[in-house]
Amino acid sequence: MNKIVVKKHNGGTIAQNKRARHDYFIEEKFEAGMSLQGWEVKSLRAGRISLTESYVIFKNGEAFLFGSQIQPLLSASTHVVPEATRTRKLLLSRRELEQLMGAVNQKGYSCVPLACYWKGHLVKLEIALVKGKQMHDKRATEKDRDWQRDKARMLHK
Repeated sequence: MNKIVVKKHNGGTIAQNKRARHDYFIEEKFEAGMSLQGWEVKSLRAGRISLTESYVIFKNGEAFLFGSQIQPLLSASTHVVPEATRTRKLLLSRRELEQLMGAVNQKGYSCVPLACYWKGHLVKLEIALVKGKQMHDKRATEKDRDWQRDKARMLHK
């Protein structure tokens, strides 16, 4: 007798930080877990997170997501006081933490979140080491993106 295995698809990407891709050169990406409360997971299932003004800070050998907003659902529990902008701990390996802290402290990089997504039943955050773009770099990136779009249009005609 054959068993039928049904894989449950949880929807993939929850939120992206498109502004980070516009404002920074992305050097290296990492995947981090997030330490969340129950009401936050429920809000994430509804897609109620904003990463645009957030960044990663390092304190006492640990990484924290600062400035992200998870809007609580109206149906959240009454005995829990939800705090939308609380600082959330990121779960990384010791080696990754040392690599990130070294780059941020010594080489002048910043660390920002790029995307939040489901990996099975877990919430993961894609963070990146980034360098800031100057205004002329942003214009060059925009010009190149426009050229790629125009080139694709010409090829499809």
